Amino acid sequence: MILSQTAEYALQATLFLAEVEEDRPYRVGEIAASMRVPQNYLSKVLHVLARAGILTSLRGPRGGFQLAIPAEELPLKEVVRQFHQFTGERRCLLGRERCGEGEGCAAHSRWESVALTVEAFFAETTVAQLSPGRKGPE
Repeated sequence: MILSQTAEYALQATLFLAEVEEDRPYRVGEIAASMRVPQNYLSKVLHVLARAGILTSLRGPRGGFQLAIPAEELPLKEVVRQFHQFTGERRCLLGRERCGEGEGCAAHSRWESVALTVEAFFAETTVAQLSPGRKGPE
C-alpha cells in the first residue's frame, strides 16, 4: 500500500493538530504554512476529515480545525481511510488485471506480506503514538 498525496496531507495535518501545544482551533493557513502545502488543497482535505468526525470545524474569527477524537483513541487508519481504501483486496503491484492467490504475479507473494504488515501498522498505531510528547501506550 502506497498512500496518495491527499492521504499523506490528511495524516500530516492530523499529526500537526495532535502535536500543537495550545488547545485551540487552527486555521487552514496556519496548518498549510507549517506543512508547506497549498492552502486550498489542504482546506478540502480538512473539510473531508471534519465531515468524517475526525476533526471539528469552527467558523468565525476564532475558528479553525481541532481534533474531534483524542489522539490516543484515533488510529491512523481512520484518518487515511477517508482517502484510501482498506478493502483487503489490493491491486496488483505490477498492474496486472488478474493477480491473486493461485494466479499471482512475480511480486504477489512477497508484496502480500508487506501490504498486510502496512495495513496492520495503520490499524494498530494511534495518532498519539506518532506525536512527540503525546505518546499513548506503546
